[in-house]
Amino acid sequence: MTFKKTIALIITHLLAGGLGVALGIYLLPILTAPTAPAASEISNLSSQAQYSGEFQKNLEGSDFLHWGEGKVSLSPTTITLMGKLAPGPDYKLYLSPKFVETEAAFNQEKTNMVLIGDVKTFNNFVVDVPQNIDITKYDTVIVWCESFGQFITAAKYQ
Repeated sequence: MTFKKTIALIITHLLAGGLGVALGIYLLPILTAPTAPAASEISNLSSQAQYSGEFQKNLEGSDFLHWGEGKVSLSPTTITLMGKLAPGPDYKLYLSPKFVETEAAFNQEKTNMVLIGDVKTFNNFVVDVPQNIDITKYDTVIVWCESFGQFITAAKYQ
């Protein structure tokens, strides 16, 4: 085997391996996600909500891989989304006293935020609000990818 063929094989195998890892990071959360809550369940829970907001794709910190869209509804016991999120690993739901729409702003304000819980589905979600959290003390709900420190989306609700 010639030197050029050896280099070509190494490069192509590294590229194939890199592509496989990237696809795995993207597809694994989709393949392992639990069944999303039904629209009827979301409608029922959101009818009891005190607040609502909209996740929009066009936020400054969102891009084609990191976005959310749909109606988010908040009650003292649950936060729901009737909509979609870009799939990804380790999504967390936060409440913030200040609207943020970028990774830098999130990191700057994180000490003032409260972690609500994990987001495990990408088409609709229901996240229970811990009993010790008063949603009236905050005005923004944020989805954040903890593993990669990536802003996904946010919505102002009051």
